[in-house]
Amino acid sequence: MDGISYVDVGQGPVALFVHGVGTGSHLWRHVIAELKDERRCVAVDLPPHGGSAPRDDLSIPVLAEIVEELCDHLGLSDVDLVGNDTGGAVAQVFAVRHRERLRTLTLTNCDVHTDTPPRRFRPTAELAAQGRLAALTETVLDRPELVAGTAFGDSYERIDDPEAVVDAYLRPIFAKPGGGRAFERLVASIDAEDMVAIEPLLRTLTVPSLVVWGTGDVFFDVRWAHWLRDTIPGVRRVVEIEGGRLFFPEERAGELVAHLRAFWERP
Repeated sequence: MDGISYVDVGQGPVALFVHGVGTGSHLWRHVIAELKDERRCVAVDLPPHGGSAPRDDLSIPVLAEIVEELCDHLGLSDVDLVGNDTGGAVAQVFAVRHRERLRTLTLTNCDVHTDTPPRRFRPTAELAAQGRLAALTETVLDRPELVAGTAFGDSYERIDDPEAVVDAYLRPIFAKPGGGRAFERLVASIDAEDMVAIEPLLRTLTVPSLVVWGTGDVFFDVRWAHWLRDTIPGVRRVVEIEGGRLFFPEERAGELVAHLRAFWERP
């Protein structure tokens, strides 16, 4: 697919994974490693992350259409969609627009309704809107130890190898011509209006849905997991991952996989 990179491994029913701001398909590598012998696992790099090229419009609705483009490109239907962080917002928009593509929907800690972006992340979004975020973020490329003082430090329970985090997530963005500016556009485009607008459609979404939420997340409070449960009629259950942070799908993949398997067996 032109300008969009993705992971596509395994055979069987399709699981499609969508990451959030500042990460990439790499976030799902441990989940995919456990599932690839039983499912076809597809994980997209939303632009400008990973190997995907920047685009001019990086709003949540446009990112949802990029996921739809990928589904068309790969001929995917009857998909088990899984989203995290901004990717969870993208998954919600995708689900209400293209529910015919979905077998199930799983949302982990993510932007929901008016909590978009979450309060703790709004100063970062303001820096992006001012055109100051890229330069500040680039300093971390030369000093990976500083990553613990960024949003990444709040998103993991622990960072044992800061350089590996920077190499996996930030360097691919900033290595592209215009990547830093595209990253700013993406962060500045995160808008609650896009999520509030889909609430009426979420209230009619009967696709079988699972919510798996880390309770230690400083960005997305567990009350938003309950909001999803009370809003989306298709939600079967809410599972709480005790102490899990935003990126628990990477750190505690085995726990997520266990819940995914159980849900997918009896959605």
